[in-house]
Amino acid sequence: MRFWLWVMPSPQHQRERTVREIFNGVAGRYDLLNRVISFHFDTLWRRQAVNSLHLAGLTARVLDLGTGTGDLALAAAAALGPQGKVLGLDFAPEMLRLAKVKSEKHPCGGKTRFVLGSAVRAPFRSDAFDAVMTAFVLRNVSDLSLFFVEAHRVLKPGGRVAALDMFPPSKGLFSCIYALYFYHLVPWIGAGLARRRDAYGYLSQSVKGFMAPEAVADIMREAGFQSVRIKRFLRGAVCLHVAEKPVDR
Repeated sequence: MRFWLWVMPSPQHQRERTVREIFNGVAGRYDLLNRVISFHFDTLWRRQAVNSLHLAGLTARVLDLGTGTGDLALAAAAALGPQGKVLGLDFAPEMLRLAKVKSEKHPCGGKTRFVLGSAVRAPFRSDAFDAVMTAFVLRNVSDLSLFFVEAHRVLKPGGRVAALDMFPPSKGLFSCIYALYFYHLVPWIGAGLARRRDAYGYLSQSVKGFMAPEAVADIMREAGFQSVRIKRFLRGAVCLHVAEKPVDR
């Protein structure tokens, strides 16, 4: 006699599956929508994230968690010296496929490599990277504490982490204008350009329901990072967290 045990997927795994399906579905228009929705500021913010890691001219190994279509990874590759390497990790196969295609056409694409996997279960040894970075990923992570624990684990002592993402902006007139645009118009833009109003409705709600930048900084400290700093753009609608892994004594 055979007995079958059926185990209900955990909320964490259900969320990961839902987010993976969303990003696989919008991959083909992801870059275009990023440029349109952010008025092209997303490229500037990514450059700021790369600059905060002080990579210019270095021979370093850099990890991009949730690399998506590879924009941040390629920006870091352009900053590194000739022997530098950037590894992009993502759990959405279609996003990674486009990242690889993009890297083949990029002058610094030879410094990049892309791997399928989860940022909360990073398939790398400890102390493997000189810098860790991520852009517009934190809101989509099923366990943010574990995300930063893993980022801390794979980072070498003395290395830096840079995390860029969107947040609900500070209260005031700008917040009202932002809410009208991002929570109401962006889903319609997503519907028009990507034919996925549901996906960009998710994007809007993920920002609206996200924690404060200070709460993310606290999670980073709990994971073991020190010297956590927050740089705000657009009245805090976009924030860059930069921190360091302490040097072992």
